[in-house]
Amino acid sequence: MTAQLHPDTVQTVTRIVIILTHGVDAIVVGYYRGEVYVARVRNGFVPASRRQIFARLKPLLIPKCPFANLPETHKGRWGEGLTAADMQKCVWVRPETVACIEFLEWTESNHLRHAKFAGVREDKDARTVIKEHGGEG
Repeated sequence: MTAQLHPDTVQTVTRIVIILTHGVDAIVVGYYRGEVYVARVRNGFVPASRRQIFARLKPLLIPKCPFANLPETHKGRWGEGLTAADMQKCVWVRPETVACIEFLEWTESNHLRHAKFAGVREDKDARTVIKEHGGEG
């Protein structure tokens, strides 16, 4: 059975930092508090948004992962974890860009379930990004 996202159950995180891209097939996002990883996001992109994100992130390349809580030891129940093997496929960027991510809920392991890219936030500073819950921010 596939979970359905309904407008009344989707929460919006207004302060998530885009941390990395892999040919912009997906982005890995987190929040500021020692740079905490929370999700790998592939949904919500169209070809135009993939090109825009790539152009925006390309000048921000860095050699090392900025997340304090990576790599994770296993993928987790729903495959949301980012292991050392997964990290080898990643290209890292400075955590300076803020995105809006829609998601169904926070998991027990502090990851986002059913995350979807909803756009870039120009009005937020990446250093102010914190963990938010539905109805906040």
